[in-house]
This record gives sequence, C-alpha cells and structure tokens, in this order.
Amino acid sequence: MQLHCRTYGNGHPLIILHGLFGSLNNWNSLSRKFGEHFKVYAVDQRNHGRSPHSDVFSYQVMAEDLKEFMRHQGITTAHVLGHSMGGKTAMRFATSYPERVVRLIVVDISPKAYDAKHDEMLKVMSSLHLDEFSTRKEVDAALSAEVQDTAVRHFLLTNLARNDSGLFVWKLNLKAIRKNYGEINKGLSLERVFTKPTLFVTGGKSTYIRKEDHHLIKKIFPHAKITTISGAGHWVHAEAPGEFSRVVLDFLQE
Repeated sequence: MQLHCRTYGNGHPLIILHGLFGSLNNWNSLSRKFGEHFKVYAVDQRNHGRSPHSDVFSYQVMAEDLKEFMRHQGITTAHVLGHSMGGKTAMRFATSYPERVVRLIVVDISPKAYDAKHDEMLKVMSSLHLDEFSTRKEVDAALSAEVQDTAVRHFLLTNLARNDSGLFVWKLNLKAIRKNYGEINKGLSLERVFTKPTLFVTGGKSTYIRKEDHHLIKKIFPHAKITTISGAGHWVHAEAPGEFSRVVLDFLQE
C-alpha cells in the first residue's frame, strides 16, 4: 500500500505517524518546526486521510505499510515518532525492524491493551447520513448528541470532506475501523526488545500511560525515557506544542 505523505525540511529522516481519527494535517505546525532540523515525512496511515482504504486494519499490516513506505521513499533508516495508534504502529515497527529505526518516540500510549473508549463515537459517526447535511455546523450539531466535548468534535470534523458531487463524506474508512476496532485496542505481543534510544512522552492529565505501565515499557524498551508534560492531556502535542517540540528535539539531538 502506497501511503500518502507530506514532506518538510532537510536532514536525516523523521517519520511522523498520527493517531486514530487523525491525519498528517494534525501535525502541520510541528512538522514545519521539526523540518528545521530533519527531513520530516508526515504520513497518513491506512484508512485515514488521503491514504488508501482497506478492510485489513491491524498494527502488523500498518508496520508493513511503513516498511513499504520507507522502501518507496528510498529511506534506509529514520527516527520514528508516533502518537496513540501511531505510537503502537511505531512500537511494532521498531521491534520488528530495529535496524531501520535510529531513535523511537512514542506519544501517550503504551504496549498494553486498552478498553474500547470510542465505540459510541464510531457508532454516531457511522449513523449520520452525511448527504443530508449542508454545513459543517449541522454535522457538528448532530455529533454533539453523543460527543459533548467541543474540542473532540472539532477534531473529528477534520475528517469531513466533500465528494465530486459536493456532498459531505468521511475521509476515514469508518466501516473498516469499526470492524477492526478490537484489533486496535489489543496489547502488542512483542517478542523482541528494542534496545536503541526511546522516548515516551505523556500528558500529565492523560490516563493512557500510568505508573504501573512503566515496567512493561522498560521490559520491551530497556533504554526508554518516560517524560511527562504537566497540564496536557492525550493530545499532548496539540495542547503543549512548545514544550513537546523542545522535549522531542532535545532527545533527537542528544
């Protein structure tokens, strides 16, 4: 599968992988910032953004997508940064192909299994007959019945587009995501360790990485540093971009 990407800057490659419901567009500002030091490849993962859709959706196939992406782009080795779902893809890739990763950055996710937090969100998104809406405001109002958080709704609405007929459509492959949602919540069964420099960044207000998860992280990534950015939640890179970019650049330039 040939993934869609956008590049920024020059230097050693840095590949950025977004989370569930996201796209490379969520990383535009930080990609430009990191592009001052590296050649950044911001990637749309399968079933997201402008990348192809597929009924197959798991961390194993997304890791293979990344391997194929690097081959297609002529990238031998790269730093890899992934947020949430993208962080699990990055972990899977790094443990499968450690020779391809120089430094690994995982943002607010651990290798463990997670509860299904987005079932209702997926249900309401799938239930909307988008061709009946004329404005984004109308779609926003329909989503608000189940998604009360305004910031989360606005994040979801970044996936709204118009087709050739001018009608609203989701850029996401919602059918495949709903079908394989259990796969995305599973823990990673990683048989190999990744011994190269690794950074885990978590938000102080997030519950995705807890103190009790540190042992599992260190077991698979023995040289991992775990840094908390106070005041930030799960979307730590969006909520505290200045502190996040400083932490990441300090790690990559050690």
